[in-house]
Amino acid sequence: MKDIVYFDLETQKSFSAVGGGKHKDKMGMSVGVTYSTKTGQYHVYDEEHVDGLVNQLLAADLVVGWNHIQFDYPVLQGYTIYDLPSQTVNLDMMLDLEEKLGFRLKLDSAAAACLGMGKTADGLDALRWWNEYQKTKDESFMMKIAEYCCFDVKVTKGVHEYGAENGLIRYDDKAGGTAEMPVGWSLT
Repeated sequence: MKDIVYFDLETQKSFSAVGGGKHKDKMGMSVGVTYSTKTGQYHVYDEEHVDGLVNQLLAADLVVGWNHIQFDYPVLQGYTIYDLPSQTVNLDMMLDLEEKLGFRLKLDSAAAACLGMGKTADGLDALRWWNEYQKTKDESFMMKIAEYCCFDVKVTKGVHEYGAENGLIRYDDKAGGTAEMPVGWSLT
């Protein structure tokens, strides 16, 4: 069985806190989440267990994410010597769609049109929760980050499966309607 690993992470710091987008490796990971089709389980990683996350990504037959090549992997580069983009097999759905559409599509737009659901929060919420956790050491803030990140992985998986099964992705267009884009994604 092919192991497709769906992946997302949240950071400890914002772009402005590390001097801009060129320093993603300094943003730190608060929580990373994967879903493995081989195990049928979600895996939640904190910073202490980032090596397990990196190893799971390296072992996957395919890593599927939304902007993970240009965001999540550069964040992880602060923790590993592996060159994740070149040492993993990837489908970055956002980059694939950007190449076809000529613009960057938000995961929320595809999820709403394909699945009838959107994200439960955003990265700024996750940063606020991380800061609260750092101040209080209240584990409930880490749980909020993990739940949010797990839901993003679930949505990412759902959008990928929708595209693979239907040969297209639907998305909310700027005129308030729904548009479609053919995709050649696979589940095998």
